[in-house]
Amino acid sequence: MSEPLNPSPATPGDAAAETDSTLPSGTHPTDPPATGRDGTHPTDPPAIRSDGTASTGADDAAPATAGIPDELRAAALDRARRLRQEPRFPGGPAADPAGSHHERRIRSFQPRRSRVTPGQQDALERLWPKWGLDIDGLRVLDLPELFDGLPVVLEIGFGMGEATAQMAADDPGTGILAVDVHTPGQGNLLGLADRNGMSNIRVANGDAIILLREMLVADALDGLRVYFPDPWPKSRHHKRRLIQPEFLDLAAQRLKPGAVLHCATDWEPYAEQMLEVLTAHPRFENTAADGGYAPRPAFRPLTRFEGQGLDKGHVVHDLLFARS
Repeated sequence: MSEPLNPSPATPGDAAAETDSTLPSGTHPTDPPATGRDGTHPTDPPAIRSDGTASTGADDAAPATAGIPDELRAAALDRARRLRQEPRFPGGPAADPAGSHHERRIRSFQPRRSRVTPGQQDALERLWPKWGLDIDGLRVLDLPELFDGLPVVLEIGFGMGEATAQMAADDPGTGILAVDVHTPGQGNLLGLADRNGMSNIRVANGDAIILLREMLVADALDGLRVYFPDPWPKSRHHKRRLIQPEFLDLAAQRLKPGAVLHCATDWEPYAEQMLEVLTAHPRFENTAADGGYAPRPAFRPLTRFEGQGLDKGHVVHDLLFARS
């Protein structure tokens, strides 16, 4: 185990941003977040629909355009379009890297806008051109070139990046391609890598499914990590869960034989579903001798949210399945 990482330096506004930050796509806290599951905050202004009208998010049954001048609606629509097309920071991650190039499918994540601290903004502007990439589906990544020949593990959803940075520091001989859409987390992870002299991290912005399907060749990955994905607890939202048979089909194509898919969750019903679909899949084999859950491997650090859950008596399940 390496020495503790050098954390982000405190900057004006960091405290406010920390208390108001939301968890990234693909992850969830053990307690209900301050923001809604759709990524909105109680004090956020109304969202703008594609037609330029305002949405309160409550029901959308009543028209929201009453009393709004046409020029204001047009300006709001134009702003929404620009937000989808332009990066928030010069040279930084794009707001919607894949755009409308890909079909609209059921997503397992919700992009969330959160305040970015000055330190995170600085990291995004300085380091994104060197260590960041947008998932646009328009190219195939050359992972050996991107990581100087290192074996590469894909991590889907990394929160604020502390655990990812710790794993990269503990294993400098492995490259980590970390995917998320949470801008503060992207900036924080880049800053951690920079301050601690780690060159084996690359941050990818966008939909991990597009990355797997369009931008990686067969047998490209030496491992796949999905830690604390959004459990989508409501029955009608279970179809949005990431760990599904279709995802496993795609993952099996991109993982090398023997490479391990490692999942972790503290949501009991989701853990049961993960175990069921992984056990049933013909191209994955459980590494646990009893065919059940595995102990937490030493290389997976205890995350902040996991620690909070353990303090409250939550049970965390790890699943490690090797690609056959």
